[in-house]
Parts: sequence; structure tokens; C-alpha cells
Amino acid sequence: MSLHLRKLSANIGAHVSGVDVSGPLDGDTRAALREALNVHKALVFDDVDLDDDSQQAFVRQFGDVTTAHPTVPAVDGAPNVLPVDSERGVANHWHTDVTFVLNPPQASTLRSITIPPYGGETLIASSAAAYRQLPEPLRALADTLWAEHTNDYDYAVPAEEIDEERDAQRAQFTSITFRTAHPVVRVHPLTGERGLFIGGFAQRIVGLSVGESRRILDLLQSYVVRPENVLRHRWSEHQLVLFDNRITQHYAVDNYDKQPRRLHRVTAAGDIPVGVDGKESYSIEGDAAHYTSVAA
Repeated sequence: MSLHLRKLSANIGAHVSGVDVSGPLDGDTRAALREALNVHKALVFDDVDLDDDSQQAFVRQFGDVTTAHPTVPAVDGAPNVLPVDSERGVANHWHTDVTFVLNPPQASTLRSITIPPYGGETLIASSAAAYRQLPEPLRALADTLWAEHTNDYDYAVPAEEIDEERDAQRAQFTSITFRTAHPVVRVHPLTGERGLFIGGFAQRIVGLSVGESRRILDLLQSYVVRPENVLRHRWSEHQLVLFDNRITQHYAVDNYDKQPRRLHRVTAAGDIPVGVDGKESYSIEGDAAHYTSVAA
């Protein structure tokens, strides 16, 4: 093994070289990558020789692979691969993948397929750094809070921007309604590190009104998206990005003038989140058994 890591910023991100991700990893390499992911939260691999099958095989070395999405169609012939395609719309809001189900993915991979000549970056933020930066009284409050996450909410898209195609996409996305309560502060199962577990699918603080919830969530979110907590990844051809979905958020920047942009996403099944008090998340509505197994 000749794995080499180069930090990309103080709080998040490392570039990985010296590893061939297209084939099986030996135990030492797999353990080193897991540790690197624990430390850096997001890993970037250049010049990868991957297709849909080998991307899935890479992810399986870290856990069971989920299906593509609970409601959104997969790549034709590859039920575990989600096309992140500009033709399907843009995901230009901060989120952690699929937090509206009971056990969201533990890790996500994105592989570049079609890259616009400019723009189209993916921002990835460390929610662990955000938690550490909270003032002590706000941290103590966050430790006690739970939030309801759902895929069925008002995206606040102006009416004039909703055409027949976008309306159909939203109908598909919400074809099964999911609502799950997660701790606002999640304890990472491998490191014990605490991170803010919120993002775009977190719509309400349990026990508070929508208006009160929005103020608190916006305040906490402002720490997540501080520039010093964000890796701004500019895509190039033949790249793979692996990030820890348990302790990050991400955002696809819509700044490429509607030119073609396509990534393929494969995710590893996750565990049920646990808060600082040891209590697990609980489902309110929707069964995601068709989408994911539960990681031990």
C-alpha cells in the first residue's frame, strides 16, 4: 500500500493518491481509508477507472449498498446507482443524503460522468466543525433537541418556475411520504464525535412551532456553512468523491448555465442515528426497507 493523503482544508477534505479503487482493497488499505474518512470527512480520488459496477464494488467494501433512492428512479440496469443529472433538476440546497428515512446512508460516493466547462462545484461541509464552534450555551441547547425530517415539504420554488416536468419530478420524489425524528446532535458511531445532524430535510424541531423551529434551525445551520467549514470541490473527469454522510452536508452549485452535468451516486447503508443521551432516531411515517438495510 502506498496511500498518500494531502489535506485540502483545515476542517474538511483530503486528496487521496496511491490507491487503485477499481479493484478489491486489502484489509490495511480499507482500514486506512476508513480512518482517513473519519478524520477528513471527505476524500477525493483522481484518475479513477470506474464504471457503475466497479463503483458499487468499491462502496460494498464499506458496507451494504442501498438502492439508488427511496422514490427516485435509478440508472437503467443499475438499481443501486442514482443519476445526479441536471436534466432532472438541481440540488442546490444544503442537505445530508436521505435523512428523511430512519437510517440514512453512512457514506456517499459521487463519480463524474459529464462535467460542464465551468461551475457545477459540489460544496461539502463538516457538521462536526460546526458543532465545535457553537458557543457553549447554544451547544447545550442543541444537545437536547430533536428535529423532524421529511421529503414532503414546500421547497419554496417560485410558482413561475414550476412547469409540468418539475411538477412531475416533485410528485415522484414525494410518492412515498417519509417523516423521521433525528437528534439535532448526532454521535458518530465510530469516533464518538458530535455533529449537527440537520440540513434541508429537517423541517421542524420536535415540540416547537414551525416558525420557532425555522429560527433555531437557521441559526445552527449558519455554523455548518461557514466558509472555513466548507470544501468547494471543482469537478474534473474521472474523479470519485467519498464523503461521510453521518457528519457532513453538501450542496450542488447551480452556476453552469443549464449545461449538461451528470454524476453517479452510490451509497452505503447506514446505522440508526443516536443522540448524546443514547436515544435512537424513530420513524413517524414511511417504511424504507425497500431502500436500505440497517448497518450494525
